[in-house]
Amino acid sequence: MRIGVPKEVLEGERRVGLVPETVARLVKEGFEVVVESGAGRDYNLDENYEEAGAKVVGEAPEVYGGSDLIVKVASPTEEEVGMMEKGQILLCFLNGPGNPELVRKLAEAGVTVFSNEAIPRTSVAQSMDALSSMGSIAGYKTALIAADSLGKYVPMLSTAAGTTKAAKVLVFGVAVAGLQAIAIMNRLGAEVFAYDIRPETKEQAQSLGASFIDSDDEGEEEEPEDEFVEYEPTGFNKFMTALGFYSFAEPPRDRYVVEGEEEPEEDEEKDEGWSNEKLERDQELLRERIKEMDIVLTTALVPGRKAPTLVDKAMVESLKPGSVIVDLAAEAGGNCELTEAGETVEHQQVKIIGPVNLPSTMPIHASQLLSRNMHNLIGHVTEDRAEDKKEHDLHPNLDFEDEIIATTCIAHDGEIRQEATREALQEDSKESEAG
Repeated sequence: MRIGVPKEVLEGERRVGLVPETVARLVKEGFEVVVESGAGRDYNLDENYEEAGAKVVGEAPEVYGGSDLIVKVASPTEEEVGMMEKGQILLCFLNGPGNPELVRKLAEAGVTVFSNEAIPRTSVAQSMDALSSMGSIAGYKTALIAADSLGKYVPMLSTAAGTTKAAKVLVFGVAVAGLQAIAIMNRLGAEVFAYDIRPETKEQAQSLGASFIDSDDEGEEEEPEDEFVEYEPTGFNKFMTALGFYSFAEPPRDRYVVEGEEEPEEDEEKDEGWSNEKLERDQELLRERIKEMDIVLTTALVPGRKAPTLVDKAMVESLKPGSVIVDLAAEAGGNCELTEAGETVEHQQVKIIGPVNLPSTMPIHASQLLSRNMHNLIGHVTEDRAEDKKEHDLHPNLDFEDEIIATTCIAHDGEIRQEATREALQEDSKESEAG
C-alpha cells in the first residue's frame, strides 16, 4: 500500500500528517510513503523524510496520484478533492456536520473518508484519538495566551514594594483542554476555579488543584462526626439481661443498625447528571463568582455542533477592568457571546480573545502527537495478509462491524455514512430551496 502525505494548503496550518519518525515505522511495516516537498515545513525537512525511507516528490498531484491512502491534517480543498481517485482512503480532521457539502463531494468521488473528530472516546481507541491530543495542546496554549495578555502577575509575589495577590482564573469546561488549562494555571501560581455541567468532572478538576464551583458546597459547614456510643439496654430490657436473657441486650432494629446488618449503599447516580434545579443554582452562583475573576478560559466544545454560550454580555460587563477572556471555542461560534473568531475584542475594558487553530502554533509537538495517532489508525484500517513474517502483503481492512471503523468512517463507496452529516446536508438543501 502507498501512503501519500501532501503539504497542507490551508492558511496558517503548519502541521503535517506524518513526521519522519512515524514514516520510518510505516516503511518498516511494508508501506510505501510518498511526501510532497516542503510538507514538514522548516522543522521536518525533505532530507529527514528521505532518510526515513520516504520518496519526496515536487507536486501535490504526484502525491495523490496512485496513493491508496492519504494522510492530511486539515480537510481538503475543492482542488485537492479533484486530485483524489476512486477507492482512496482519506484520514484527516473533517468536521462532517460542519462541512456536509465537502463530504458529499468526497463521497461522489468514491473516496473513503475517516474523520479524526469522529474517533469514539473508548479505551481501545485512545491511541488513535487525535482530537484529545490536539485538545491538550490547545488547553496549554490557552493558558499561556491568557497569562501573556493579563496586565498583572499570575502568581502571588512578594516584592520590596509589597505583595501582589495571585490572579483568579475560572475555567469553563473540564475536558482534555480544560484540564490542561487548569494544570498550567495552577503551575503558574494562579488561584484556579473550574466548572462543568458533568458531575464526574468535579473530582478531576480538584485533583489538578482547582476549586470546583458547586452551589451544593456553598455555606456548608463541616459538622463534627457523631461519636460512637455503645448501646446499653435500659428499663425492662436491662432487668431481663441481668437475669441472663441476653437477647434483650440487642438494640431495636428500627432505631439502630446492627453490625453485620448494615443497609447496602445506594448506587450514586453519576451518569444521570445534576438536576435542572441544581444547574440553575450553579448558574446563579457563577454569575456572582465570575465578578472576582481576572481570567476566564472557556473550553466547552462539541465536535460538529455550535459551541454553547456560557458567558453572556452581562457576565462580561460584570468583570473587573483589565480582565481577560480566552475562548477556545471561537471557531465554533464561541462560548462567549462577544467572541469573534481570530480577533481580540475589547468591551468595557475587558479583552475577549478568540484564537483559532491553536495546535498549529505548536507544530513540532502537535505533528508528532498527531502522527502517532495517525499511525495507530492506519494500523487499524489495514491488515498484512502475508503468511511469511519477512514479507508484507498490505490491504485495507474496512470491517464495519468494528466500532472504531464504523464510527470514524463518515463516507464510503459513494455513500455518506454519518447520520449527523446527512442531516446537515438535508438542512442545507432545505435552506437552498427556501432561498
